[in-house]
Amino acid sequence: MTRNSKAGLALIAPLLVLILAGFVLPIASTALKAFDNPEVSAALPRTTVALGQWDGAAPLPDAVPDAFVADLQDAMGNRAFGQMTRRLNFEESGMRSLFFKARRAAPGLERPYAQALAEVDPEWGRIETWQMLKTHSNPYTASYVLRSLDLRMEPDGTIVKVEPEQAIFVDLFIRTFAISIWVTVIAVLLGYPTAYVLSTLKGRMESLALLCVLVPFWISILVRSTAWFIILQREGPINAALQFAGLIGEPQAIIFTRPAVYIAMVHVLLPFFILPLLSVMKRIRADYVRAAASLGARPWQQFLLVYLPMTMPGVAAGALMVFMLSVGFYVTPALVGGLRDQMVSYYIAYFTNTTINLGMAAALSLLLLVMTGVLVAVAGKLMPGMGGKQGARS
Repeated sequence: MTRNSKAGLALIAPLLVLILAGFVLPIASTALKAFDNPEVSAALPRTTVALGQWDGAAPLPDAVPDAFVADLQDAMGNRAFGQMTRRLNFEESGMRSLFFKARRAAPGLERPYAQALAEVDPEWGRIETWQMLKTHSNPYTASYVLRSLDLRMEPDGTIVKVEPEQAIFVDLFIRTFAISIWVTVIAVLLGYPTAYVLSTLKGRMESLALLCVLVPFWISILVRSTAWFIILQREGPINAALQFAGLIGEPQAIIFTRPAVYIAMVHVLLPFFILPLLSVMKRIRADYVRAAASLGARPWQQFLLVYLPMTMPGVAAGALMVFMLSVGFYVTPALVGGLRDQMVSYYIAYFTNTTINLGMAAALSLLLLVMTGVLVAVAGKLMPGMGGKQGARS
């Protein structure tokens, strides 16, 4: 390695460390957590070994309940046992009480343990209970990812759909991407003419207009979202103005609706579309449009055939930035949206902070990342200028 190569490597080393620490490791950790399943093996080590030697078919070998009772007798005051019961209760309601009942009875049980456990609770006499325990004794499982897709793993390992009343996550992902796409479309429709007007201004007017675009960056998203929460109330200034103008007879419910989410999110994200597009528009020479006019092109042809294609790299960059930020939005929909307007980020926060189910939070995060990446890749193939070649030609 030459001296210049070493110097260049030293210069980019901090950036590589930042990418590794800020992106690669968190994503890898999230992916691992989405499949990590250590609770059963940590709380029931003997049972896990015995279940690993069982093929999952009836009859249940005596070694399994023997090992289970031994683990229960050692589990008094064991924190891992509580974590395991919460994990299994997430898979099937009632598991937590079933295991605690067995643990309380464990010191007084006598052989044969399979029969004694069934007397404590008939569920222990069902082969499906032991099959479920075997399925989740594996230290790695796709259970959280499956649940994030409204699927679940049966005790025998087969994958089925969850009950209709529990099927919320597929609709949640659809809602998240639908909101993000509409916010992006609205930002494009509002931001394109705004960026064009800004690109035509000169001197003090240009500086003043650009300042108006940049001012929102100086105010936190929480403050802006809270302001919209106040403005969109039934007693807020928008309803008051509409009533004063005679457009409505009584205040309308704007807050906690989908339009409120669109309004607040577009307001927050619009500058992220305008600025990349403005930088591209500033570099477009007016000679191209004048040349098209001299060749007989009408104004709409000048725009559609000359100007618009040259601005597509800016449109693609701005739209991509707005979409990527929209997908992960949490504060704004949580404040101004109703229960049916919450996005995936709301449930990631719920599983992280409320139920402390980090595996489910990681699974939702991983799927959101993968789905967003797929959509961006597809958009890159379909949308001109996404790859940057158009910009190079212009």
